[in-house]
Amino acid sequence: MNTQSTGRWAALKSRLRPALNRIRRTVPRGWRIVVGILLMIGGVFGFLPILGFWMIPLGIMVAAMDINLYRRWRRQSR
Repeated sequence: MNTQSTGRWAALKSRLRPALNRIRRTVPRGWRIVVGILLMIGGVFGFLPILGFWMIPLGIMVAAMDINLYRRWRRQSR
């Protein structure tokens, strides 16, 4: 990854952080995967007015909250 794409990724993460924290607090653990998959499906229809392509990375992040491999990697990267 070059520095420009790294900066974009960091900006995306900082914009989505409040939404992810709210989802982590309010959505039960097993439902997060379901919500993540629904967000990714909705992101596929990003050409429609209400839905958007922004839903795909958000869905991946929400679904990854319950995957142990991702959580282990995230703890080590801090």
